[in-house]
Amino acid sequence: PAGTWLLYLPCTWSIGLAAAPGCLPDWRMLSLFGVGAVLMRGAGCTINDMWDRDYDRQVARTASRPLAAGDISTFQSLVFLAGQLSLALCVLLCLNHYSIILGAASLSLVITYPLMKRVTYWPQLVLGLTFNWGALLGWSAIKGSCEWSVCLPLYFAGVMWTLVYDTIYAHQDKRDDIAIGVKSTALQFKEDTKKWLSGFSLAMLLSLCMAGVNCNQTFPYYSAVAAVGAHLAHQIYTLDIDKPEDCWKKFASNRTVGILLFIGIVLGNL
Repeated sequence: PAGTWLLYLPCTWSIGLAAAPGCLPDWRMLSLFGVGAVLMRGAGCTINDMWDRDYDRQVARTASRPLAAGDISTFQSLVFLAGQLSLALCVLLCLNHYSIILGAASLSLVITYPLMKRVTYWPQLVLGLTFNWGALLGWSAIKGSCEWSVCLPLYFAGVMWTLVYDTIYAHQDKRDDIAIGVKSTALQFKEDTKKWLSGFSLAMLLSLCMAGVNCNQTFPYYSAVAAVGAHLAHQIYTLDIDKPEDCWKKFASNRTVGILLFIGIVLGNL
């Protein structure tokens, strides 16, 4: 479920920041976005597996996926995808009109992201643009539209965060990726990975501070941003990019990063 958490948490940040001062976040909206995150992350995985079934057969970690292994047909996966997207649409239709249009606009990113590894060494950037759409959608679901001075820095921070954790994730498969000819930031950065991750982390922290200033956040929020910075620094410092098991451990620990920030937002609001 790590990927579901990483899709869901930017939504919780946005919903939390949009809450009125002194109030807890809207729990109905948090629940609704939680269901939406499960459905859309699942749909993204289905689309990814449909595009990549021939590649997945050649990568040890992904060879047992249902489409790659031949356990289900492409038609069956298409029917399953239709079910996932139909349920996700039901969730989206519970929101205001602005948010319905904004949410629907993300579908093009969901569909095209899996193709990016064929054409650019920066597919992680496209994943960041896709996975952090909730940083815009959560605010608009509460307020009826986006306050761009808050939403854009929050969205940018999420994109930088995705570049950190998904570059770490990509280092698991870099040997297979070279062999089959797909691209990633892990292959682009190589031994300079930690320098790049440090830069992305700094950009994330500065953007979070900007978002906090623009919506009058308080001390607990900035304490949480500092804790996020410490967590990312520890991740990067101790990361061994040549050990897939360590890359997975560091990648999965990013759930803690997102939860820390959400707690800081809630306490800062109160």
